[in-house]
Amino acid sequence: MNRIHIHIPYPKVGDHLSLIREHRLNLEVYFSSSSLDAMGRGDITRLRATLDHNPSLSIHAPFMDLSPGAVDSKIRAVTLERFSRVLDIAEVLSSDVVVYHSGYEKWKYAHRPDIWLKGSIMTWKPLIERAKDLGVKIAIENIFEDEPSNLRMLMDELYSEHFGLCFDTGHFNLFSTVSLPEWLSHIGPYILTLHLHDNDKSFDSHLPIGDGTFDFGTLFAILRDNNFLYTIESHTPERVLKSIERLRQYTG
Repeated sequence: MNRIHIHIPYPKVGDHLSLIREHRLNLEVYFSSSSLDAMGRGDITRLRATLDHNPSLSIHAPFMDLSPGAVDSKIRAVTLERFSRVLDIAEVLSSDVVVYHSGYEKWKYAHRPDIWLKGSIMTWKPLIERAKDLGVKIAIENIFEDEPSNLRMLMDELYSEHFGLCFDTGHFNLFSTVSLPEWLSHIGPYILTLHLHDNDKSFDSHLPIGDGTFDFGTLFAILRDNNFLYTIESHTPERVLKSIERLRQYTG
């Protein structure tokens, strides 16, 4: 269980505190931009104290409207400000991993990942340096990617033990045009964490593991010798507990 985290938005932690304590759940806490605006350092300290079973914690950064690979320098500056604030929180919470979205959409960048890469490098370089100082790892999550070449480009350009990838099963299932083995052959060595949820390829429904069409058997067969952080992204208590039990069948 120490490598299994449960995704939960920061405002929802109090609502599910009894369940979290009962099952001694480790958490990936999502901080939206509105949460960042409403909270101070004292709120983060209280969050850490409230989780008195001493869980392992990771963080999911805000993503709505943010663009780490933006062409517009002012958009990149706002993105960097938000992302830097999340690293401040990671320091207080002693988090091991912070997950950020890639921000790449092939239509927006006219099928030119090099344009996205240029802006991304300017955003991620200072964040990687800060992550090194804090002992934190940054994981970039696939969202709308239909194949992994842009993520591989980013990893090759900014190689660091503090900078890797978060492979999201649900997003792969919705958008990928290449097979799972091919995708993993390109980015497997860079994976730090897995976001685990399922769907039927029609909607990002965050179903429990095994309730959709994603091939978890192949995923864990290919990645069986790795020690990842496993984050369950099922959005109800019932789905979370079902996913934990099914994950144990694959990971022991």
